[in-house]
Amino acid sequence: MNIHARLEELGIDLPEAAAPVASYVPVVVAGGFAHVSGQLPFIDGKLVTGKLGIHHDTDSGMKAARACGLMILAQLKEAGLLDKVERVVKLGVFVNCALDFTKQPKVANGASDLMVEVFGDKGRHARAAVGVPALPLDAVVEVDAVIAIKDA
Repeated sequence: MNIHARLEELGIDLPEAAAPVASYVPVVVAGGFAHVSGQLPFIDGKLVTGKLGIHHDTDSGMKAARACGLMILAQLKEAGLLDKVERVVKLGVFVNCALDFTKQPKVANGASDLMVEVFGDKGRHARAAVGVPALPLDAVVEVDAVIAIKDA
């Protein structure tokens, strides 16, 4: 499958890959895997901030998680790896939420469903969905990834 044709077929335009906000690199390839640093949700060029269960509902959280997934794909593209994805291995989803918010798995589906939509069965992955009291820049969601890469 040509990933660029698949994205076009789905009507997905990847955002510009975000620059790191601290001392790290967006993608490291080691041992046949691309480790993608945590990506924040930008929708229409604006960072989505606040807490789920206070400032945003679950559906908004899912959209934010999908935006993080799009940024993961953008980082892979920027690193010249998008065509080399063999399998999405694992996503880590961190949800900035109220203490009584318990729908982290549903929020994480925003990123998970995107990976399956784009890569088919190669997009099915292991996952963690964790509620946290704060995220960098007050982002509502952050998602990192481990991706198996061909010929790495």
